Amino acid sequence: MSVPVAALEPAHVSALREDLDGWTVDAVDDLLGDRAARALHREQVTPALAAARDAGDDRHALLTRLFLLGDRLTRSEAEAALPRLGAEAAARAGLLHPEGDHAASVIELSPHAAADGDTQADWWVASDPREAITGRAVAEDHVLGVGGASTMLASVTMRTPVGRVLDLGTGCGIQSLHASLHAREVVATDISERALAYARLTHALNAPAAAWDLRLGSLLGPVDGEAFDLIVSNPPFVITPPGAPRFEYRDGGLEGDEVVGTLVREVGQHLNPGGVAQFLGNWEIRGDWTARLEEWLDASPVPLDAWVIQRDALDAAEYAETWLRDAGITPERDTARFRAAYEQYLRAFDASGIEAIGFGAVLLRRPMHGSPTLRRLEEHEGQLPTPLGPHLAASLAAHDWLVATSDADLLDHAFTVAPDVTKETYGRPLLADPEHILLRQGGALGRSIRADTALAGLVGACDGELTAGQIARGLAVLLDVPTETMLAGLAPAVRELVRDGFLRR
Repeated sequence: MSVPVAALEPAHVSALREDLDGWTVDAVDDLLGDRAARALHREQVTPALAAARDAGDDRHALLTRLFLLGDRLTRSEAEAALPRLGAEAAARAGLLHPEGDHAASVIELSPHAAADGDTQADWWVASDPREAITGRAVAEDHVLGVGGASTMLASVTMRTPVGRVLDLGTGCGIQSLHASLHAREVVATDISERALAYARLTHALNAPAAAWDLRLGSLLGPVDGEAFDLIVSNPPFVITPPGAPRFEYRDGGLEGDEVVGTLVREVGQHLNPGGVAQFLGNWEIRGDWTARLEEWLDASPVPLDAWVIQRDALDAAEYAETWLRDAGITPERDTARFRAAYEQYLRAFDASGIEAIGFGAVLLRRPMHGSPTLRRLEEHEGQLPTPLGPHLAASLAAHDWLVATSDADLLDHAFTVAPDVTKETYGRPLLADPEHILLRQGGALGRSIRADTALAGLVGACDGELTAGQIARGLAVLLDVPTETMLAGLAPAVRELVRDGFLRR
């Protein structure tokens, strides 16, 4: 059974905040060095422990050992780490567990950083200690800290200033911290009382400018009848078959992929006009991976713009291994439990005809006026670039402009090539002209577009001086192509390049 989450008195919060001052992501990286820091990002603790112990009584080293690496400190080391709060007060408050002449942290505190323009925000996030720290499987009510999924969601979220934000399934509160940089009010919900207790501690330690309203409940239930400008969620989307181990932080209690399905179908009713919902999810794949999402989108009573990026698809065996190990259920620790749970995944997925499980990011928008104009479901294998939110915002703005712009007006506009775009040509050495021309995007989603001579020539001439139509007419003469044919052929290609950020207005 998990120990209760510390509920600190205001004086204890103030003292702890002073003790943590200066203990940032950069401070930890400087302390550990590149090798140990990279190992820790891979959930390998040993190099970081060795580096922190070698730093002796350096206060940042002691805080790192105590709160981040789960190391036992002597009483004198604990006092040196927490000079204002004090080890005894920390123990009484439920932060430390005394063990004779030593003390260990009951919770994990992790430094986290975020950029807001030219300003960096430094935070501390409270959660249960990770499986890599404890060396055992996590409890059913485990509260996850900042991980790969939460970092990905923070990266893809658009940071346009807004009024009200809903952080659905807040967990440790990390998405609410990010939202506090650009929102007036944050409503944070979770099905777990334990998660809300950690979110309160995270809020207390960081004192964000935005007001937080923490609510207990499942999915959209706690905000019935309310609407928001932005909804973000790293929901409990993991598909857990009957009989397999379940954990609150990743299992929403619904069958299959219904957590994500419910969000796609119902979230539009909680968006203000122009409001956006961004969340991560898993979906079952039987045949075309888009079919499931199309079905959910069509079932929404509020028609929505939709952009879904599938980043990965795992078969049943890969999926079982990923999520069993994520919870610390491994063959090395408990062979029988691991094998039984693994088999549950395989049999359940096979019985349901599931070929794979997709994972990715969902962006939904309630149109400000009229009907939806965007439904884009695409695959992008591997890691998404960081941060992606600015590119998504720019692409949505470009899409809206393109919808309102005729081909004639499009071609009457002067564009510039984005600075991250390069042109690659290749072919057989004896040919005078290249067989292939690629326009490659260095940032954003790193797209590549195959271009013919005309399109490559147009992009190469887009320096903001001539309109696209003027360039196209010049290319028509140069390539001996009828002007109307050239204009008709280049207009849709220019639309695609503007939409995806190759060309800028």
